[in-house]
Amino acid sequence: MRFLPRTVIILGLVSFLNDIASEMITPLLPLFLTVTLGAGPAIVGLVEGLAEATASILKLVSGWLADRGWNARKLIVGGYTVSNTARPLIGFALGWGWVLMLRFLDRVGKGIRTAPRDALIASSTHKHMRGRAFGFQRTLDHSGAMLGPLLAFGLLHWGMTMEHVFMAAIIPGVALILLLVFGLKMSSRVKPEHPPARLHWKGLDARIKGLVMASGGLALATTPEAFLVLWANQGGITVTWVPLLWAAASGVKALVSGPAGALSDRFGRLPIVSIGWTARVLLLIAFAWLPDDGMVVWALFLGYAAALSFTEGTERALLGDFAPAKQKGTVFGLYHLLGGIMALPGAVLFGIVWQWLGMSSAFAMAAILTTIAAITLRVLAGGNSGRKQ
Repeated sequence: MRFLPRTVIILGLVSFLNDIASEMITPLLPLFLTVTLGAGPAIVGLVEGLAEATASILKLVSGWLADRGWNARKLIVGGYTVSNTARPLIGFALGWGWVLMLRFLDRVGKGIRTAPRDALIASSTHKHMRGRAFGFQRTLDHSGAMLGPLLAFGLLHWGMTMEHVFMAAIIPGVALILLLVFGLKMSSRVKPEHPPARLHWKGLDARIKGLVMASGGLALATTPEAFLVLWANQGGITVTWVPLLWAAASGVKALVSGPAGALSDRFGRLPIVSIGWTARVLLLIAFAWLPDDGMVVWALFLGYAAALSFTEGTERALLGDFAPAKQKGTVFGLYHLLGGIMALPGAVLFGIVWQWLGMSSAFAMAAILTTIAAITLRVLAGGNSGRKQ
């Protein structure tokens, strides 16, 4: 870690603690909605889609504000505080409407913090190690996402209810707020001297425009992980064991994220993104037609986790490489915005197709839409390779 700036290390550790808190809740939430509160797949899609869309709209706003001199540290601290206040309150929910409201507040916090955080990481690192920096942050993020479900698994086995597990998530939440307040120091070199010029879409690098547009299509196609939990549950994974499966998936993500980001530093961004998105298509086809029992459930769940994490750091590094120096927050916000807006109709559509036409039809539809998104990226990015320059 010595070759990475202090800012990257602190934000990575914060992501680690935040995902411990978040993933104590997230893998259990679809089962809490459907089993405890009686909601259907379409409601699960609505809750997750609306939450992500909300976050993504605010990511653009917060990124734009950070570029114009707003204190990025305050935006980051404020965002994490809102999320870690709202999430544990899900344990008191009396109906799916309560869960919708609290997930909305959780994602408001995510929207406030994400773009300033990503822009801060990009601005704090040199181009030759930017893939490694984002890979490091994603690795710690997924490491926390592995530990969180393991804690939930242990608490459930000790006899705690899902509601009590949700409430216990406040402990790592408080710890990360303290780490941010006392550990994150802003560097003067990342603060703009004056407001940047207005961002013009036509002036952006083709690789940025290709990734931003394709990410919208990919968000429409992406299978919300809540539905993967329902799929695994139908395949015989009981409620108690769901956190363990989720933890294993996060462990795979932690192992893949860092090396994949480093590979993009060496071989270029677009080749790594193309490999990961192609793997998603193949796995979605497998979800649609392979039997969902026994080892197949574990293999596909973990394989899909690997495909998702393979491109996360690389996508962010690509934006950091080619975004205008004083508009990185806005570009990151735009990237997250389009993806999040499309996540709402995508999640609802997936839930409706599942409910009306069946699980296999929903996964097949997602595979087709993912293929279209991958082709869009290659076409819009033109002949650029995404290599370091």
